[in-house]
Amino acid sequence: MGSVEIIDLSSEDESDKAVPVAVKLEPGCATGAEKERVTGGRRLVKCEKSRTQATRQDGDENISYSAPSTGHSNSSVLEQGPSPIDDTGISYASSICAAPLSRQFWKAGSYDDGHGSQITATDGKNYLHVHPMFLHSNATSHKWAFGAIAELLDNAVDEIQNGATFVSVDKISNPRDGSPALLIQDDGGGMDPEAMRRCMSFGFSDKNSKLAIGQYGNGFKTSSMRLGADAIVFSRHLNNGILTQSIGLLSYTFLMQTQLDRIVVPMVNYEYNTSTSSLDVLNGKEHFMANLELLLRWSPYSSEADLLKQFQNMGSYGTKVVVYNLWFNDEGITELDFDTDPEDIRIAWDVKKITTKPAWRRIQEEHIAKTFRYSLRVYLSILYLRLPKTFQIILRGQAVKPHSIADDLKLVEFVKYTPQCGGGPVEELFVTIGFLKEAPHVNIHGFNVYHKHRLILPFWQVVRYSDSRGRGVVGIMQADFVEPTHDKQDFEKTSLFQKLEARLKSMTWEYWDTHCRLIGYRQEVRPRTPVTQPLPSLQKSLGYHNKRKTDELIDLQKRKKQITTTPADEVVNPETIKLMQENKKLHTECSELEKRGEELNSKVVELRNKIEEAQNDYIRLLAEVQSLDVKEE
Repeated sequence: MGSVEIIDLSSEDESDKAVPVAVKLEPGCATGAEKERVTGGRRLVKCEKSRTQATRQDGDENISYSAPSTGHSNSSVLEQGPSPIDDTGISYASSICAAPLSRQFWKAGSYDDGHGSQITATDGKNYLHVHPMFLHSNATSHKWAFGAIAELLDNAVDEIQNGATFVSVDKISNPRDGSPALLIQDDGGGMDPEAMRRCMSFGFSDKNSKLAIGQYGNGFKTSSMRLGADAIVFSRHLNNGILTQSIGLLSYTFLMQTQLDRIVVPMVNYEYNTSTSSLDVLNGKEHFMANLELLLRWSPYSSEADLLKQFQNMGSYGTKVVVYNLWFNDEGITELDFDTDPEDIRIAWDVKKITTKPAWRRIQEEHIAKTFRYSLRVYLSILYLRLPKTFQIILRGQAVKPHSIADDLKLVEFVKYTPQCGGGPVEELFVTIGFLKEAPHVNIHGFNVYHKHRLILPFWQVVRYSDSRGRGVVGIMQADFVEPTHDKQDFEKTSLFQKLEARLKSMTWEYWDTHCRLIGYRQEVRPRTPVTQPLPSLQKSLGYHNKRKTDELIDLQKRKKQITTTPADEVVNPETIKLMQENKKLHTECSELEKRGEELNSKVVELRNKIEEAQNDYIRLLAEVQSLDVKEE
């Protein structure tokens, strides 16, 4: 086999434009077996710059690479140009030692890279590049596998505006070895070659819509690498009658086994020729063949026909992501469990033992607040606050039924909250709060906070109760005024978020104190702290201090009174007040009826006694009559 060329984009120092750099893999450097140690030599080959813009576009390479740049350059998606090979005057050396790829995610990033690598060019320019280890370290932002799956689903949900009607999550088998792989497919607008290149790059996002969930341009890389070592993407796009098909491979296995010291993404593109009813190769035959060879060597598909077969069920547009070489857990089995439930995907989760009555224990263990942590179907049912009826999430062939947490509540209140931002208050919102229908038999509590209709914090416990205060209280709100973290499993800890946390905490206690008796809880009467008189010798010296403290307490009480009467905190649910009044009236009627029942029972006993006395009198009189009749005879 001859040498294989792969193209990798590296940015030069800030004064120059980025140019492609060709990396030549010598014969025998890499094979299809995952466990083979690669010992073949490698050489860095210099690529000349394109002389004209037209030539640059004609020779546009299919492998995307994004590197952080220094100085004033902010571009993370670098231009590609033709790469005529000139292997003179450039030296390349790397002391990175080959390391077997661990099948456990949290161990896959541990290996000795020696003294690193250096790239030296004849013109003295230094090239910046991103090491493959960045793929792993970048993915560690996802601590939870379901959070990574949700990130991939967000991309499909963002395609609703482009006509997407479904996103499917399923298990498929790797054709090479039969191992399980994760498939995520949607029928959105798809990606043309340039959009695919941007998807594979770091930090690029063209989602300018205020409704779009994705915004950082990093979700696909972090989520796919968190779920498995490798991911291949198929995308079909139709625009102005031009249909394109693109295939890109993001493979941590490939980069590690070949000991590359930079991120290289093989990618091939096709365009449908309407006149010949066939697919034309884009970006030059030579580069196409080099990239295709890498795709066939490191992807689950061993022929070009197998690759193109993946487009058969897409229609005119759509995207399919296949994550394979899934990570293992500590027990040596895949972290994602496809076998326990054929209609679900699960992960092992340590369920804390609950010390309570057996009947109550089952209610808590099977509650959605517990099961969403290890059941993907349950998690996806509450992941989005609102989706169009024309869009479905399909998990392993069965549609996921959306579940509204608000439907699980009783004695519901809607509390108005107005966030205070630096530029003034933003649009007011309402927090839905209530007791779980299972209360008081459950100790579950917390707020479900959404951002752009996407769940960020499920059952966020803003209070830590030592007694029962706050137990069973659950809330739902949408907080678009705070920014989520990159993994979308928390919010940035800004002052605005801290104010929200403090208000939700006080809201929980206020609601509890008002409604706890209505469901069987007893409000605890907190004993007052006894006031001790100071010693006579100290009364004079502390007089001013005590007066100051008294004034502060009075001011504090005034502020509390003002806070509790602000319009932003008023409960705007007159129906609930009406129900409470009716409930009180019914309690009164019930007491009266019980009292009336006791009176009737007393009358029943009295009447029974009278009946018994009458029966005795009747028997006595009947006996007397009979005796008189006998005497007359």
